[in-house]
Amino acid sequence: MVRAGLSGQTGFKRGAVNGADYIPAASVIFASALGTLPIVSVTGWWPNAGFLMLIAWRLLRADPWPAWWAAPMGFVNDLLTGAPIGLSVTLWSAVMLAMELVDRRTQWRDYWVEWAIAMVLITVDRWSDWQVAGLAGAPVPFLNVVPAIVISILAFPVAAYIVSRTERWRSGR
Repeated sequence: MVRAGLSGQTGFKRGAVNGADYIPAASVIFASALGTLPIVSVTGWWPNAGFLMLIAWRLLRADPWPAWWAAPMGFVNDLLTGAPIGLSVTLWSAVMLAMELVDRRTQWRDYWVEWAIAMVLITVDRWSDWQVAGLAGAPVPFLNVVPAIVISILAFPVAAYIVSRTERWRSGR
């Protein structure tokens, strides 16, 4: 028998890590906490990392959390990012419901289709943020929001990569 076979250790992991059910939600909340970093900008170009992680997790796996978890995670995002309370709760819940419809309507999705779905969701999120800011009295021209939309769309593959590696570690593969 080969010595590697006698050691009792194999190249295969034995299963999911402890607390694997909570890792997706914790990663979304951690990404939302990135909004508290001391990065100052006049135009608000910083992408909403929590929202990107939520979309990436939901596109990768539909089953890590129930749809109602979007509301508490959105509430935490509102608290951490300084957005009006209820904005992320509403948007994230609507995104989870929209993703349920997308899952029912599509038989298969490749990377480009998922990126297109993410583009639409990111644009709707940023447009809604812009509308709420306008209702609150901030006269922000829409052209100031366009760079934030583009940067968020371009940052989505990074979030998708982080989520895929986290899922691989979480599931023990």
